[in-house]
Amino acid sequence: MELTIIGAGAIGGTIGAYLIRDGHDVLLCDADQDHVGAINAGGLTIEGPVANFTVPAKAVTPDGLPGRLRRVAIAVKSHHTAQAAELLRGRLHTDGYVVSFQNGLTASAITDVTGPDAYLASFVNFGADLMAPGRILQGNIGTFRVGEPAGGAITPRVAELAAALPWAEPTQNIMGYLWAKEAYGAMLFAGAVSPLPIAGSLADPRWQPLMLALAREVLAQAPVRPEPFDGFEPGDLEGSLARLAVFNRNSAKSHSGIYRDLVVRRRKTEVDGQLSELAGPLTGYVTELIRAIERGEREVSVANLELLAACERAERLGRPLNAVVSVIPAPPRAAGGPLAGLAVAVKDMIDIAGLPRGNGNPAAMRGAPAAADAPVIAALRAAGAEVFATTSMLEYAAGHQHPELPATRNPLDPARTPGGSSSGSAALVGAGVCAAALGTDTGGSVRGPACYCGVVGFKPTHGALDLTGVQLLAPSLDHLGLLTADVATAARVFGALTGQPAAAPAASLRVGVLAGQLADPVITPGVAAALAGAIAALRAAPSVTVTEADGRALAAAGELMEVIFLAEAWQVHRDQVQRDPGHFGPGTLALLRQAEQVSTADYAAACRRREELRPAAAAAYAGVDVLLGPVMPWVAPRAGESPGSDGGQFEQPYNVTGAPAISLPCGPAPEGMPAGLQLSALPGADAALLAAAGQVEEILGRPARPAS
Repeated sequence: MELTIIGAGAIGGTIGAYLIRDGHDVLLCDADQDHVGAINAGGLTIEGPVANFTVPAKAVTPDGLPGRLRRVAIAVKSHHTAQAAELLRGRLHTDGYVVSFQNGLTASAITDVTGPDAYLASFVNFGADLMAPGRILQGNIGTFRVGEPAGGAITPRVAELAAALPWAEPTQNIMGYLWAKEAYGAMLFAGAVSPLPIAGSLADPRWQPLMLALAREVLAQAPVRPEPFDGFEPGDLEGSLARLAVFNRNSAKSHSGIYRDLVVRRRKTEVDGQLSELAGPLTGYVTELIRAIERGEREVSVANLELLAACERAERLGRPLNAVVSVIPAPPRAAGGPLAGLAVAVKDMIDIAGLPRGNGNPAAMRGAPAAADAPVIAALRAAGAEVFATTSMLEYAAGHQHPELPATRNPLDPARTPGGSSSGSAALVGAGVCAAALGTDTGGSVRGPACYCGVVGFKPTHGALDLTGVQLLAPSLDHLGLLTADVATAARVFGALTGQPAAAPAASLRVGVLAGQLADPVITPGVAAALAGAIAALRAAPSVTVTEADGRALAAAGELMEVIFLAEAWQVHRDQVQRDPGHFGPGTLALLRQAEQVSTADYAAACRRREELRPAAAAAYAGVDVLLGPVMPWVAPRAGESPGSDGGQFEQPYNVTGAPAISLPCGPAPEGMPAGLQLSALPGADAALLAAAGQVEEILGRPARPAS
């Protein structure tokens, strides 16, 4: 058989060498002049565990192609298909044909030149790499199929090709093989963003949910029945991962050609020819990450796989909870730092360059994108964190859900609320999507959702984290805060953002229990029992001393919350209310109309009273390292249920005083939902509070997390 192969690299060169060895008349064409020269001077060498041989071969660059061609194979990278096909314009005999030896769905780029009747497709799944001009490593033998793209009977030209090509068999469903390869190829692209071998990225349980989700996303788009090959079984994707790992582990080709393009050859991959035209978020995230590596904005690292895994969890676990506003593919970040590779979600009221500040409001979500990152976002990126998602929230953090937006669900029981207003951030951490998220806390909006979702919620000292670029609500009460999987993560992120060194755990931790808060009849029996159990465990710990503390000054400070909050919220939102009241949902608008009624005199009096109470509030910490009390008086209510008040009376005193406070899970209450305890320290003692919280967490134990 006479065949011209355009693209004499790993695949085309290997097939061509075997055809030549079997006596066929093959002309190789390649744009690499060094490769062409080496073939003409010394032949084409195949090496590796499959075979070792050299054949004399004739090779030309594209300008040396004959004027007429009868049988042609295209074996270039998929993104070069149109350029290769253009070489055939006016050259192909009327009874000639062209067959693709490529990855990807490249038919249209070829048939635009040749017409559909002249096109054949093939599926090639052996591993090979071009090692040097004239030298190709063949790593294994895999499935090779040839067929008519329209399916149907095996035609004479298909039979002719299958008989001549090495290891090839004819098929009536070639597109089924190509769509299956698209799914497998999506997994290879994902694995190529890390230095792990193909088998390593497929076999590791950390990445398997990502790999399975990618394959499902692609196969769902297949217009034909996908076919099995080399361990890949469309009907058994879970089992396919183990079989594919074995297939690749037994190959001398340990890494994909995609990885070699990124790391060894430093050239563009086939991602635009294979993934970019597919629908679905996950292939989109992989595409953008590959492009960022190609542009030199990111290095190949396992952290890239961790990012993709977080994006997959955001889609699989976060979207059903209505917790995700947007996922940010390939976010910019420093290559290293104290938060290197940590995926961090961000409440959608903090400026992220290129995204609107959504504020839980449909109109704001359609607004102009932020021109620059808020300082806290810039600091996260500088520390190496992946700012990868924005999270849902109550409208303007003011306590009400906008009716046009779906309410976020609790990850531990989707029939319940995750709390407000940092609902999405708490839900993502609680679901195991990420280990850290930013929230804001004006009256408990970090700590309450943390309590409801069974995670850690840390509100630092007022002003410890810069609020520039953050939507304000009540500036003297507003705090940026952290929702994290554990105290260690909160301490790590806070230290990276502030530069404050971690504090050493106290040799003897002194805990002051706010007995007045614990005796409040609003606390349900189940939550009271969980708190009592936690306090008993602390009393039994030899490193902890538990005493009672006087919280009356804190309670008095909390009573100032409503006036200060309403007055400042009106100052922030007055112009918008007066200009366009319809901008707000009815609940938020009603709150702001109420805020309009607070007099300047009442606000001034509340601010004066706050200053008068500061010494007495500080005195509550005398003789102790931390104060301990409840977070919420009940577990997360079911959607639509109202416990009778907002339950923030135990959280709000620390917004008024600005003291740091942290919510920790303290054991299950009735119905299997978590209760929470709250620790607080003097303003400025954030590091000491985090150290104490870590000690308490170690004594109480961390709650079991949902499988992700």
